[in-house]
Amino acid sequence: MRVKIVFFDALHTIVKPRLPIFQQYAEEFSPYFSVEPQRIKTAFKDALKQVQVERPAYSGQTTSIHGNNVESWWGDVIRRTAIGAGADRAIVEESLPQIVPRLLHRFSSKEGYVLFDDTLPTIEALSQRGIQTGLVSNTDKRMRLVLEDLGVLSMLSPVLFSSEEGVEKPSSEIWHRALQRAEVQAPDALHVGDELDADFYGAREAGLHSLLLQRPESEPSDNEMATNYTITSLMGLFDFLK
Repeated sequence: MRVKIVFFDALHTIVKPRLPIFQQYAEEFSPYFSVEPQRIKTAFKDALKQVQVERPAYSGQTTSIHGNNVESWWGDVIRRTAIGAGADRAIVEESLPQIVPRLLHRFSSKEGYVLFDDTLPTIEALSQRGIQTGLVSNTDKRMRLVLEDLGVLSMLSPVLFSSEEGVEKPSSEIWHRALQRAEVQAPDALHVGDELDADFYGAREAGLHSLLLQRPESEPSDNEMATNYTITSLMGLFDFLK
């Protein structure tokens, strides 16, 4: 394929948590109460799913993560995670005003995230070929701060976050906006991400090329079509470029 731009997903594609999320939560909980990290891991998944159903994160509604509701939305997730992991409800409520800002700060910077080893080499190699790089991600505005802190934000343009757009992958609308801002046509664009529906099929349904990133630590996909367009590292995308 010949492309003019490569769009990337953010989390688990070009960046990853510096430590497992449940472990970072445990570190921030520890001055106030003690719960087992493995219980935090399970409770976090449950809490995130519950809040996403009750307050769809990227819908643009007043209860979503859109705009200035980041602290409220994630505060709800953090509260449910701590209580679900077995912490005393009263102690959790008392300590939330200290815990929530700390966790939000951690996950707004390189304190909480790190680039994959292949991120910068891939972006630099694409630039040398004259191929533009951008980002389309289902995440909130804190990821912009993370990417800036990690020194990669300036290498990506355009950059679209679902919380700022009020629409999320796999909706074709977010792809149309990305293409318009990049001033390229869909057949001239490639998207790389780790989620089968949101990234791989979402981009294809909008007319872009797409590759599914499945790093060695990821769960393998048994989708036949995706298997033919699967890479295990970002550098693998060059096998598909002419």
